[in-house]
Amino acid sequence: MIKKFGRLMLDINGTFLSDEDKLLIENKHVGGLILFSRNFQSFQQIKGLIAEIKNIKDNIIIAVDQEGGRVQRFNKEFSKIPSMQKISNYAKANDDDLFLKEVGWLISSELIASGVDINFAPVLDIDEDTSSVIGDRAFANNVSEVIKMTSNFIDGMHEAGMSSTGKHFPGHGDTSQDSHKVLPKIKFSKARIDSIELFPYRELIKKGLSSVMIAHLNIPSYDKNIPSSMSENIVTDLLKNKLNFNGLIITDALDMKGATSLSKNINLDLQALIAGNDILLMSNDVSMGIKEIKKAYMSNIISEERLSYSVKKILKAKFKAGLNETKEIKKDNILKDLNSDKDRKLYSKAVTRAITVLKNNNDLIPLYKNKKYGLITLGDSNHNYFYNELSKNIDLVKFNLDTSIEDISKKIDSSSSFAVLRSSLITQ
Repeated sequence: MIKKFGRLMLDINGTFLSDEDKLLIENKHVGGLILFSRNFQSFQQIKGLIAEIKNIKDNIIIAVDQEGGRVQRFNKEFSKIPSMQKISNYAKANDDDLFLKEVGWLISSELIASGVDINFAPVLDIDEDTSSVIGDRAFANNVSEVIKMTSNFIDGMHEAGMSSTGKHFPGHGDTSQDSHKVLPKIKFSKARIDSIELFPYRELIKKGLSSVMIAHLNIPSYDKNIPSSMSENIVTDLLKNKLNFNGLIITDALDMKGATSLSKNINLDLQALIAGNDILLMSNDVSMGIKEIKKAYMSNIISEERLSYSVKKILKAKFKAGLNETKEIKKDNILKDLNSDKDRKLYSKAVTRAITVLKNNNDLIPLYKNKKYGLITLGDSNHNYFYNELSKNIDLVKFNLDTSIEDISKKIDSSSSFAVLRSSLITQ
């Protein structure tokens, strides 16, 4: 069985495969790769890179963090989606629950078109206004809205054919510390964690959440001496047994300070596996991790049954992603496929709905085609781009600060009244 347990998920450094990367992918113990911004240049390039990876190992899982907002690894030629909190605020204000489903579908469809199998999204943390690393990555600041919004987002992901990953279990939203840099301490009681942080997981597991990512957190109420990602009390007893989660369990990156702060005498990969994780993300020491897991297996510390359990779940995830069938990744017409009419319309909606209006004196906005507007140019700039874009949709006249009142009156009906919008717009 140990020969089949190739379930480390690692990363690569560049936008193309080095000889070292190819050897890494060929390693029987490597079952997945996670991609980052450093691996991305364009849609053409990332699709080609993924195709090359899968030509080496056709059943390898390709993952990425494509949440929208601050955490969006693929940008150029992909829809640049605002933060989920902005999207959620619009949906709430306009009673448009299905909007989150549409956004989940859009993000997922673009990733699938590039060859990605798993998106590490959505964030299920609650924004308690204390965490800079989470913040607007969270969908909302209260439990009920997080459940409602993420549920719709997940529906869109699943409809597109993308696996969903809830993170960061059991909850990273109410700490000011960043697990990339330190091991954050969560001082809450089990009762508080159960009623707030765990609630989204409890509800979304019922809806078919595909996988869960375990955070690196110090939670004394559950385990005093070990990060949550290494804790059998949290991964197995809490997530698997109490919450009845049977999906894929993935560690957060094991090279983060929140994980590496653990004693040097403990191998992170082995401890995470013993705790109950199925996929070990970005091992801090690949060769040592493989060595220690092998040794534990041969010494009966890890049983055949335990390994088989994780292998079956991983194979199930691969089957859902269609990795049981060899698929040729075509490079022809990729930009056309990525930017369909449906994609463009939905992207435009996502961007425009996420705009926040700070002031709207005299109800200047929205701008209407049946009204006349004036643009006053300030400073040295001629504002040509601004003028040209607005002129496509409205009747716009351009002025500068030297334009006399007489000239303005000649161009605009004398019955017109003007309302000034701070920097440069005036309207009748």
